[in-house]
Order: sequence, then structure tokens, then C-alpha cells
Amino acid sequence: MNIVILGLSVTSSWGNGHATTYRSLIRGLAARGHSVLFLERDAAWYAGNRDEPHPQGAHTELYHTFDDLPSLFEKQVAQADLVILGSFVPDGACVGAWVLSVAKGVTAFYDIDTPVTLAKLADGDPDYISRKLIPDFYLYLSFTGGPTLRLIESRYGAKMARALYCSVDTQLYTPLEQSYRWDLGYLGTFSSDRQPPLEELLLTPARRWRDGRFAVIGPMYPEDVKWPANVYREIHLSPREHPCFYSSQRFTLNVTRAAMKIAGYSPSVRLFEAGACAAPIISDWWEGLDSLFEIDREVLVSFDADDTLRYLRDTGDARRLAVGEAARRRILLEHTPERRAIELETYVREFHDNFSSSAPRTHRGRRQGDGGMAAGLASQRAGKTPGGNAGATDAALSDPRRLHQPAGAGR
Repeated sequence: MNIVILGLSVTSSWGNGHATTYRSLIRGLAARGHSVLFLERDAAWYAGNRDEPHPQGAHTELYHTFDDLPSLFEKQVAQADLVILGSFVPDGACVGAWVLSVAKGVTAFYDIDTPVTLAKLADGDPDYISRKLIPDFYLYLSFTGGPTLRLIESRYGAKMARALYCSVDTQLYTPLEQSYRWDLGYLGTFSSDRQPPLEELLLTPARRWRDGRFAVIGPMYPEDVKWPANVYREIHLSPREHPCFYSSQRFTLNVTRAAMKIAGYSPSVRLFEAGACAAPIISDWWEGLDSLFEIDREVLVSFDADDTLRYLRDTGDARRLAVGEAARRRILLEHTPERRAIELETYVREFHDNFSSSAPRTHRGRRQGDGGMAAGLASQRAGKTPGGNAGATDAALSDPRRLHQPAGAGR
């Protein structure tokens, strides 16, 4: 297929989980012979932190404003076999309306933030998608699986909602021969809802076990966090440094955002990255974890500081290493770039088999009069800015910028 992806970022992994997700998917698609054009808005907070400006497997183009898309890339979008719009794309609702007005192939919305999106839809349309647009996309690809997929179809009218989880580049994420520097490490950007479980599952054990060695890597942590003396801190590691970090830990910690835990079936890319490096994983619990990993064999579950300390101090090396190796086997079987590419191919084929003859394009007739669709969307863009307050009652959802932007972004 000839594929166009419009996503938040593929060139910079700074403070977002989108870039590594797209890079991995692109690698899988390219390996199976597909051609990929990735269109990324040139955002200031990513411009200074582009750790992979030319991802392997895709042709990447930066654009400055929404108006650049119709003037520069309308032909590519119109001729593509598949056009994917990702979540949290600036002016995403306008971009989506334009895509639907010109694309002749299959269109898909790829929601890498499904629980956040659903909370914002319940409170009022997000800036990057709208209730009105969802039924017009042929596919709704979701980072959250399980019962949420049926909700997206029944409540919001999606034609086909299907899980397309993140995957991991198994050429980059692989076990390394390293001496252990830490007993337990954690890699993740600060979020207020994730901080309490991080306190319970890592910082409290660090305070109680002063001979233990711990590490927390990630940006945006407030200055008032009280780090124990035996916790090593670093602001950022590029993806190429992640395997070394995972391989330098006896165990690695996975902590899930509150919205993802409530929805369930929302695995973090960190789970897959750590597993690919054969790092023994200690994870918080959420519904659906046992559908992805075998509990106690491929992943260990901790509910509190006592559980974490018991794993750290009482687990023998043989069992610890066996857990890491079992997780790696699971990743290599089910969560590789090629596996995700095959799943995407399957969904496109499923659409063609079941819907293509009876799915009219709602937006096609709107490209007429006074400058066409692009001009008509200009007034819509003047309303809200991406990442504005959605009014969600859950504090975890009230500021979606925390998901994807480093400190100071958007100010």
C-alpha cells in the first residue's frame, strides 16, 4: 500500500510516546513492502529535540501550519491507499475534515490516547477529533482494546474500532551484557496521576531499603518531589539509550496512568520495550494485563511497597532471569513491528471485505465554493488551541499536554 500518516511526532521522542510507536509501525510496514509518507507539524518543543529526524522506512515531511497541507500534500493524500490521522495532531479536527474531503482510499483515526479522547468527547469534542468526524473514518485504531472498542462503535458510531497496540523495535531493543547498576528502575515522563503509584512502588521501597539502588529517568518532575538519596535521577534518555538502561537493572518498574488503568487493556510501550530487553518487569495491576502477559511467569504484579520489596530482596537470580526471558519470548511472538503491520493489513482487508461497497464518503461533496474545504476550515481553527482544557473531572485528563510535551511547551 501507499500510506500517508499525519501524526503528532515521529522525529522527536521528547516527552511523548507517539514517536517510538510510529517508528516501530513504520519499520514493520516498510519491511512488508509498503511505502510511507509521514507528515509532522513543525512544533517548537520538538524542533530542538529531534533524536531521529529521518526515521528509517518512511519519507518524513514537516509542515508549519494547517494551510500547508492542502497546498503541498493534497495529491499524496488523495492518491494514498490508506491515510492515517493520529491523536493529538495540532488542528487535528480540521486536518481530519480535510483528509476525509480529499482521500480516495481507506481513512483511519489512530488513537494513541483513547481514554483521554473518550473523556474529552464526553465533556466536549477534543481539538484533534470530533464526534461528527468519527463515523466518517473507515477505521478507528485504538491503543485501548477490550470492551472500549465496542463502546467506540456503539456510542460514537465508528464503523470498525480495532486495537492497534504499540509495538517495539526488536532490532534496537535487545538484551545487552551489562553490569547491574540498579535494583529497580523506572522510565517515564512525570504525570500527576502516575506519581502516587510511583511513590508507593519505588520511592517508598527506596526509603525503606537504603542499601538498594534505584533510578527514575524522565522529564517534567516538580522540584518539590523528595527523592531518596539512593535514587538516581536523569531527565532524558534517547530511545537508543533505553536498552542499556533496561539491561542495567535487576528489575524494571511499569506504572500505568490512571485513565489507562480505568479503561484497562491499555499497555504502555515501556512494557514492550523492557520485555524485549529481557528486563524482569514489576508492574502495577490493571484489567487486561493478564491477556497480554502470563502473570508471575512473564510479568510480576505489585500492589504496594511490601510486594516490591519482596520481589527485590527475595527473588533468586534464576527465577528473576526466567521472568525476563519469558517476557522477551512473548514480545518476539506478539508485539513486533511486523506483527503490528500484519494486523493493520488485516483491518484494511476486513474493511474492504465488509464495508467498502456500502460506505459513502460523507465529506466528498463539501469541496466547493469560496476556496473549498481549506478555506472553510480556517474559521474553525480560530476556536481552540490544541491541548486546551477539556473540563474532565478526572485530574489525570484535565491537562492532556502533560502526556506529550516537555516542561514549558505551549507557553
